Amino acid sequence: MLSKSHNRKGFQSGQDEVDAWLKKTAFQNQKKHLSSTKALLDSESSIVGHYTLATCQVDFSDLPVEIAKSLPSRQLPVAVLAWLGIDKSFQGRGIGKRLLATALKDCYDAAQTFAFIAVILDCVDAPSKAFYQQFDFAELPGYPMRLYLPFKLLERLALG
Repeated sequence: MLSKSHNRKGFQSGQDEVDAWLKKTAFQNQKKHLSSTKALLDSESSIVGHYTLATCQVDFSDLPVEIAKSLPSRQLPVAVLAWLGIDKSFQGRGIGKRLLATALKDCYDAAQTFAFIAVILDCVDAPSKAFYQQFDFAELPGYPMRLYLPFKLLERLALG
């Protein structure tokens, strides 16, 4: 978990939104129980990467027809991968893939207690979108930068 002692000011991913979130908002939201941020630290306790998870609801009508047809016509629970960032000095080493795998495992583990139908995320740019799509995240209809991973696929990934 992110703590007050973690040096958030030194983190630079190259994405202003991601950096600003970690530096200004992540810890406060965690204290308010709005989200949970985990940080990967190097040997000097600098933040190498981080991800933030939260929960939310989506309207069934925002989902693809093949998913929505078997669900109730109401707001439905989802897990949210709110933020994921890797410091520029550590990019290109596969750390993003490992953090994503850890975040999805955390989502799967949480689903054993709190049910949800998918993991969703909002991409900050086209390269981020391409990164997530290589792991079978798909676009939500009408929201080109919002991606989802159905729970059944998350379960298959988690159980290998």
